[in-house]
Parts: sequence; C-alpha cells; structure tokens
Amino acid sequence: MTDKIIDYEKLKSGGFMRQLQQGQFALRLRIVGGRVEADQLRVLADAAEKYGDGHIHITSRQGVEIPFVNIDDVNNIGHDLVDVNLRRGTCGPRVRGVVACQGNTVCPRGLVNPQDLAQKIDEKYFAAPAPHKFKIGITGCPASCLKPQENDFGIMGGVEPKWIEDLCIICGLCQEVCRMDAIKVEDGTVYFDREKCDLCGDCIASCPTDAWENVKTGYTIFIGGKIGRKPKLGTKFVELVDEDTLFDILERTLNFYRENAKSGERIGETIDRLGIEIYKEAVLK
Repeated sequence: MTDKIIDYEKLKSGGFMRQLQQGQFALRLRIVGGRVEADQLRVLADAAEKYGDGHIHITSRQGVEIPFVNIDDVNNIGHDLVDVNLRRGTCGPRVRGVVACQGNTVCPRGLVNPQDLAQKIDEKYFAAPAPHKFKIGITGCPASCLKPQENDFGIMGGVEPKWIEDLCIICGLCQEVCRMDAIKVEDGTVYFDREKCDLCGDCIASCPTDAWENVKTGYTIFIGGKIGRKPKLGTKFVELVDEDTLFDILERTLNFYRENAKSGERIGETIDRLGIEIYKEAVLK
C-alpha cells in the first residue's frame, strides 16, 4: 500500500497516529476518565501482541495506545476490541477524550463525581469538530489532581461553606485546617473571607459540632488553559454552577470557538484576541 492511497486525515480522526516507522501507526483508544475494566485489559494485551509489538503505551491524559500497528491491520484491530466495548479514540481538530479523577466515589476529599460527568460529556461531545484540539479535564475538588487549569475547558468540584454561629464552640479547628487563610478565629468569633476561600469544604468536614454547613455543591469552570510550547493556565470563569448550566456553557463555548477562531487557534487564544467580555457575553446569556 502506497502513501498516495492512504487517507491520513481519516485515520487520524479514527485514532490512528503516524509513527516514525513507515507504514506503522499507534492506535489511540477511547478511554473516559482513565477507567479501564479488567476484561478490557486482557483484550488490550492480546491485541498488542497480535497487531503491535507486544506493548501498550499509557499516555499523559489517561489514554491507552497500541503502537506498531501495520497499515494493513487498521481495520482488523477494531474487531478484536468491540466485544469489550473498547472503541477507537481520536486526534486532530476535535473534542478529545475527557480526563477525570475518581472523585467522591473513591477519594475522601472528593466533592463531586467526575467519572459520571466525564461519561456524560464524552457521550455528547467526543470527537465533535473544533477549530483545533479541545481538551476537557474534570477534578473532584480544589486539590486539582487532574489539572483543570491546564485544559481548554476545566471543571472542578466545590462546595459553598456557611458558618452557623449558634452551633460554634470557637475551637479554632476550622482555622487550623483552612489552607487558604480564609478563616480567622479571634475575640470569641469566627471571621470568614469568602474571597480567599477555594471551596474545598475542609472546614465543613472537620467541624466537630456541624457549625459549618454546605449550602451549595457545584462546578467551577476554567477556560483557555493549555500546555505545549506556550503553556497558559486557564482563567477561572464561573463558580459553583449546576450540571445543566455547565453543559449550557460548554455548548455555547464550542459554538463561540467554531464561529470566532482563526486557523490554528486554541480557545484561550481566541478569547485573548477578542477579549474575555466578548466571550462572557456569548456564553452567559
């Protein structure tokens, strides 16, 4: 098979990336939130031995790739994976696979369920066309293990704390556990600086008398982050929105990106060029 009859763009959209070796490709799988079932791992191992060189590559974005797939096997390898619901990934100017931590299903600090949200986002937006790559990352709390600030669209779980004076015994434990210096206990009372609070909920979890209450759980959204040659942290855009609002903002963000981006621009570069207020007006209707 010659280069002239290989549709590289089609292969790329289906998760096949060209290798240095002529006629060899790495197959990227569609892994959501880094979760792979045990039966899928067994089939992956068999496929790597049958179609590759016997090894699997774990990517920096919770992905799985099978390198050294021959061009003549790009159609065959999919048949071996479909029975365990392993599907091809994607590359190029599209919405990429969603990365996510385990959140409140496993982690003691988790405030939301990133795995569930990642599945919903993947079902609706995976491989959707975009002017450039569009990466989404979800983390379950402000510890930011999944680095939402480094994604085009980053999502972080959080809670809104409220101090209940009548239940407080002024023990000072909330001040001790607050990593942001948002709580001060002085002169027999508690002072809470909401501007410093990162919505982690440690004060709520640590209080022995339930004097800190969770009045709202939601998602903080970061926009425009990326790594690469010119890394840039995303801008905190909104705090503690509910799931419906999150999806509304994501939909309008993608529409804004498609309508306004120049060739080769990431969403953050488009927003920087037009101004954050233009973006805000378009997505916060």
